Order: sequence, then structure tokens, then C-alpha cells
Amino acid sequence: MAGPVGHVLSVRGSEAQIDLPAPWPDKGARATVGRFLAIDAGPLSLIGMITEVSTRPSASEAAREHRAVARVALMGEIVSNANGSQSFRRGVSDYPAIGDAAHLISREHLRLIYTPTGQRTINIGHLNHDSSISAHIDVDSLISKHFAILGSTGVGKSSGVTVILQEILNARPDVRIFLLDGHNEYGRSFGERANVISPRNLKLPFWLFSFEELTDVIYGGRPAVAEELEILSELIPIAKSTYLQYKPATDRLGFKKSNPKRTSYTVDTPVPYLLQDLLALIDDRMGKLENRSSRMSYHRLMTRIETIKNDPRYAFMFENASVGGDTMVGLLTHLFRLEPDGKPISVMQLAGLPVEVVDAVVCVLCRLAFDFGLWSDGAMPLLFVCEEAHRYAAADHSLGFGPTRRALARIAKEGRKYGVFLGLVTQRPAELDPTIISQCSTLLAMRMANDHDQALLRSAVADAGANLLDFVPSLGTGEVVGFGEGMPMPARLTFRRLEETAVPRSESTAPSAIDAEVATQREFITTVVARWRGTVKDEEANVAPVREPPAPDSSGELPGSGVSRLLEDARLQILKR
Repeated sequence: MAGPVGHVLSVRGSEAQIDLPAPWPDKGARATVGRFLAIDAGPLSLIGMITEVSTRPSASEAAREHRAVARVALMGEIVSNANGSQSFRRGVSDYPAIGDAAHLISREHLRLIYTPTGQRTINIGHLNHDSSISAHIDVDSLISKHFAILGSTGVGKSSGVTVILQEILNARPDVRIFLLDGHNEYGRSFGERANVISPRNLKLPFWLFSFEELTDVIYGGRPAVAEELEILSELIPIAKSTYLQYKPATDRLGFKKSNPKRTSYTVDTPVPYLLQDLLALIDDRMGKLENRSSRMSYHRLMTRIETIKNDPRYAFMFENASVGGDTMVGLLTHLFRLEPDGKPISVMQLAGLPVEVVDAVVCVLCRLAFDFGLWSDGAMPLLFVCEEAHRYAAADHSLGFGPTRRALARIAKEGRKYGVFLGLVTQRPAELDPTIISQCSTLLAMRMANDHDQALLRSAVADAGANLLDFVPSLGTGEVVGFGEGMPMPARLTFRRLEETAVPRSESTAPSAIDAEVATQREFITTVVARWRGTVKDEEANVAPVREPPAPDSSGELPGSGVSRLLEDARLQILKR
């Protein structure tokens, strides 16, 4: 180790002040903000980060010299083991004394800290001030104690998420990952290892929805009518029992003798029933009423249910509403990759679902993940990653869908007991429920300029390296400050670069297969409108009309290709992150 760069002037709590020469004598590595120092404290070598550097006049005024003073946050120590090896441990067991020498930390000590042995780690990038040092984090602590990735739009947050999840897939093949993809960005990021679920292939039957979730769908997020809720709460359990009275075979004419009205099911029991049975019960009850106002409540409820049942945008819920069948085992296996078959991660693409139903769908998925972990005693570890988490668990409880926030909070508070772990990704941490983010033991903060977001982050970081938060507003794209249990020590680092094919990109909801050579601008817009209304499936929309290719004009370009190219360029600019 090189000679000392300064000595301890004062010690207070987890902070020490070190005197430094000013100006710095050479052009080599400098002791400045963000650098690490090693302080000799007897047999220990204390490790700290410089958080502030200032100057003060020297004792000799005549010399008109100045000395620099560095404030150093003490974070851990390097100790010698009985076998002669060295290891790093967090925390400080013995504080430095006045006059103890301070050195710029050596590269060997940095490697010792950030490439630990004897534990399962993943490499997510490199240290910001020394690119030769890989940034390793403890994957078991990262997953089992929840984590959050925070940062404004455009700072490389999605790429960072991809890097971490790719590494987790490699290091923990026993863990299944379920990723909520709010903007359809990650469909190609994991290659053949991803099971991509979109509104085109999602089958989430309505009977899996709890009573609150189903009523949110029926009323489109608007306040429900109390009289109609009472009708539903009474008749849904009867419809569930009625379904089980039928023979399991295709012949549905035979009945058992038990009375379906004497049911042991509740409105939330996840067992199948037929929507036509529920409608028949409502209609039968309505026919026995003589009061016109009461009859209208039943009639309006039937109209609401029929409307959403026939809406093609809700086909993922009601496609088999009149056929029935208990698909819960297959659905759980497909969603959470319980039989991975080489695809241990599910990417749930939410863009394309009706806006009114997204919160309810997310609530169902959160609840299914937690309940499966609960009833399986955590036999299959699941990492539930929620993109744009502030949309589903707002700090303002008057916003959003309450059951979704409670479902996420339940995973955050109790999930680790049952092998269900949480990864949060958000660009507005100040708008996220503080109860949920407080459960995340590892925080990875990227650039954020909003004062409220920074204040929330400061309240969530209880580490000696909280001074690193001063760097957050000035971080570059792809840079991150890491805190918490997963990090060997708080540090500023840079995510590794992804291959071009793995970089997350928003997928267009427009039919990209329509070629500019064979489709006019009006045909393009007509197809978009048709998909908007839900009147055609994506497979039909992606088939371009067959026609003879037009002849090129005098410039050598095909007619209409210039307009189509401009449309494509504009679309890419809008979707570009």
C-alpha cells in the first residue's frame, strides 16, 4: 500500500475527518468525493467513503497555505483471519484514533470487498471509479429480503432490471420469476428463456377474480351500486354450487340431489361457475319481484354483465364463460412457470388490456402468487417483479384500486415467509406506498431530480452510506447507487451493457407486419382502429392484403413509401426510451 495521504483529525459516530494536502501533489489517483479510504486502526483497516472535501487555513498564516479536510463515512472493516487470509465485514467494531494514517484504498482491497468468496453473488456491472472492479451483490439477500430499483424515465432503469433478472436466472435456477411489464418492453430481453404472456394468449377466467376484483371489472373502476352488490354477493356462491351439481362429463342434464342454495362456498372461493348460471339466477329472482324499482336493479345488473361479457376486449376473462372447466392448475403452472420447460421467467405484458381492468388483473396476479406460496408452504420460490409499482400501490390511498395495493403490501410484509419475493421498479418513489418500499432491504437508486423522491429515498436508507444520496441527481445514464443487504458496501456503480438484442424496447401496439410496400396509409389507420375497437384479432391484423407490388416512380421509390417511412420513424421516436 502506498504511503498515507492524510491523518485522522476527528471522529464522530460513523464519521471521521481526514486532513489532505492541497493542492493534490501529483496527477495520479486523487482523494476526492466518492473515493474510498482505508484508515489504519491497530490490527484493523477501516474502510470509508469520502462524502465531502473542503479547505481550511494552515496554522501558519504567514505561509498562506491551505489544507484540505475530507469527511469520511465509515462503512466497514477488513480483518485478518486465523489462517492468514483477509475478509471484509460491514460495520465498525473499533474506531480510529487521532493521528491514525489514512490511505487511498488499494485495488486488492476493493476486489476483496466487491468480489466476496463463500457466498452466492451475481455480477451486475462495475464500480464507477474503477471499471476493472466488478460489482457483485449477494443474490440470496437481494431476493429473499426484497429489492427496489428507483430512477427517472430515460436513465437506463429497464436495462438495469434486465441485467439483474438475467443474472438471477443464471445464479438461482430454482427461482421462478414473474415480471409485470406495463409497457411491453421486455418481450425479447430474455430470449428463449421467457414465457411471454399478452392479452392475445392470456386466459384468466372471471371466476378466479375475488368479489372486489370482479365488481371493479363490472363497474369499470367506478363506484358500485349497493343494491346490485347485494344481489351479486348472494347469488355468486349459489352459482358456484350449481355448477358442481352438474355431472363432470359433457352431459350436463343430470343433477345431484343436494340443494345448491345450501352452499359452503363464499363469493371469494376460487372455484368455477358459469356466467349463464349467474344470469339465470338473477333473471329468476327478478321474475318473482313485483316492485318495479327492485326489478330495475336486477335488470341493470344483468345488462352490465352482458355488456362486458360480449366486449371482445374482455375475451381473456369471458371466452369460456359458457363452457366452464376447472383450469386453475394449468393456469398457475403456466403463469408462474411451475414446470419451467426451459422458460423460468414469465413476462406479463399489460399494454393492450382495457385500461379499466388493468388494476383488477394485477390484483388477481398478486393474490394468486401469494396464495400459491402460502398454500404450498413456499415449496417453489417465486420472485414477483412489479414495473411502474407506483401505479398499483399509490401513497395516496384515495387513488388507484385499494385491493391491488393491499395485495402488493401483503407480499412485501409476509411473502418471504412463503417463498414469494418482491422486486419493485418505479420512477416516482414518492408516490409509492411507503409501507411497501420500507420492506425492501436493497435499494438501487438511479438518477432522480425530484425533491420529494429524494426525500423519500433518504427516509428509506438507514445505512452509513446515506451520504451517497447526494450523488443521485448527477448520476449518468446506467449509473446507480446501491444500498442495503444485497450490497457488500454502499457504492456508486455502473450496470453492465446489454447485448443489442436484449435491450428493452417498447413494442408497438400497431400491426408492425403491415409493409409499407403493400399497404396505404389509410389501410394502416383502418387496421389500427379495428384493433382499437377489438373487432379483429392480432393474427388477422398482422396479415397484409395480397396485391401486385406497385411500380417504382422516377426516383426509384415505391408510391407511398415515403409517407409510410415517416410514420414508422415517428412511431419509433415515440416508443424510444
